[in-house]
Amino acid sequence: MTTDARSSDHNILRVTRNKRLLLLALAVTAAGLSYGAYWWEVGRLRVETHNAFVAGNLVPVTAQVSGVITDVRAEETQYVNEGDLVITLDANEAAAALGQARGHLGETVRRIAALFITKRQLAERLEARTARLDVIRHDMTRYQYVAPHGAVAKQIVQNAQDQLRALEADVREAQAEVDALDAQVGRTTVMEHPAVELAKHQFIEAHLRYARQQIRAPVAGYVAKRKGQVGDRVAPGVTLMTIVPLEHLWVEANLRETELERVRPGQPALVHVDLYGRRYTYHGTVEGVVPGAGSVFATLPPDNATGNFIHIVQRIPVRISLLREELLEQPIRPGLSTVTQIDVRESGQSIWSSLTNTSTEEYHTDLYAEELQKAEILAQETMQKNVPIP
Repeated sequence: MTTDARSSDHNILRVTRNKRLLLLALAVTAAGLSYGAYWWEVGRLRVETHNAFVAGNLVPVTAQVSGVITDVRAEETQYVNEGDLVITLDANEAAAALGQARGHLGETVRRIAALFITKRQLAERLEARTARLDVIRHDMTRYQYVAPHGAVAKQIVQNAQDQLRALEADVREAQAEVDALDAQVGRTTVMEHPAVELAKHQFIEAHLRYARQQIRAPVAGYVAKRKGQVGDRVAPGVTLMTIVPLEHLWVEANLRETELERVRPGQPALVHVDLYGRRYTYHGTVEGVVPGAGSVFATLPPDNATGNFIHIVQRIPVRISLLREELLEQPIRPGLSTVTQIDVRESGQSIWSSLTNTSTEEYHTDLYAEELQKAEILAQETMQKNVPIP
């Protein structure tokens, strides 16, 4: 090959290489410009994080009394309504204790009613003795008036004086007995007497222990982490299962502290759950910023005063609500990973404000109030049955 041919090939290669480098530079420049444009139009106006997870209320179902499990009525993944029976404990001991409390309440009502009756009897006795004392006093007044004239013997006057002193002592004794009973029952009634109130609430407590041998769902939701087994002896406070209401969930996005400057409650957010990917978008709203980094709530919080300090960017949880309608359309579960974007173009509300509320059903239950009302009714019935008929 001649020198001219080799030189021509080298020039062609150099031109081709330069064209490719130029195209690559143009592509990189275009990509940079595109990213810059995207960042200017969109990116700088949104805060995005992959460190975000679906959260929800995990309502524990715990035993409130001790007992042996005899029946399990709910299993994982099942839906239960508020008040549904989920676990039954052996109620024999509680039934016996309830019977004792019922008997004690009835006996107390009868005993206090007898005190009221005795008080009335003593009051009648006091009135009778007071009447006899008045008669003797009148006689004594007449005797003292006519005695100087010899119309009444001295012996009669002396006997009247002795009888007067005896009756005065009887009246004081009767008055003391009335006062003693009045100290026990005064300014109250049979139903309102402290002893009856004490026995009544002991009955209510026994009835609550008996009623809570049947463990019911405090809220509606899906059962998870069922732990109770037939034959297990449980103690108060032991968690037997968890109920998860899936109609009310939110996202907990852990943002870097350097990204929080413009994040405010009320700003809109877009959420993509890994379960559905980009096929479905959840629309949320920033409800509030948690008042502290996760590290300060840890079991062993950091102690930066030891001298071994390393500057690490902290993450602050931000709570983002989700629409109930979208949750029903595309159900998700607590713990799922998400990609969350917060639109910070809107000013939102004050950083001191919070949009969270406790209006949904899992924040309140009337289950235990109904138990107390039923116990009150049964206690009143027991009391009425044992009040003596006048």
